[in-house]
Amino acid sequence: MGTPQFAVPSLQALIDHPELGEVVGVVTQPDAPAGRGNTLVQSAVKQLAIEQRLPVLQPTSLKAMDAVAALAELAPDLIVVAAFGQILRPVVLELAKHGCLNVHASLLPRWRGASPISAAIAAGDAETGVTIMKMDEGLDSGPILSQARTQILADDTTGTLTVRLASLGADALINALPGFLAGLIIPVEQEPASVTLCKTLKK
Repeated sequence: MGTPQFAVPSLQALIDHPELGEVVGVVTQPDAPAGRGNTLVQSAVKQLAIEQRLPVLQPTSLKAMDAVAALAELAPDLIVVAAFGQILRPVVLELAKHGCLNVHASLLPRWRGASPISAAIAAGDAETGVTIMKMDEGLDSGPILSQARTQILADDTTGTLTVRLASLGADALINALPGFLAGLIIPVEQEPASVTLCKTLKK
């Protein structure tokens, strides 16, 4: 599950590592109008999925039972989420045998929320990174499998840092999956006292 360019390296990494399991389908946000002509544009994730001839689901909301049923038909053993853009209900979180893993663009529990990359830059953080976590019903509050770090450079922007973290997240995902699927990695709960939140950015 994913939508913007940030999620593309994670999907590509899963495609490139079939030994970890087959990608049975892709879930992404509906095509959205863009530009002066409001032409419908496919998400970056959908474009890659079509190139790879993968089934694509584009539910307006995963709260709808027909959307959940369509997802269930794919019979996933594991759901990987990267910047999907919708909150997942328990019925979705519990759908796959191994649950849902999220590729989150911060060093959780710092910067839970929708704009962690921008928040880290705005706060003057010296470093940031990605967290692979097992999702629960809370906002980015699930237990952590692994993390990878990178410095925030003086000339970094949200754009440059997003590209770097997307690649870092894909690598971290592929590195964590074998141990997690084998039951060798036990997710660790986040430290509540260290939680910080970021808000959705507005124009």
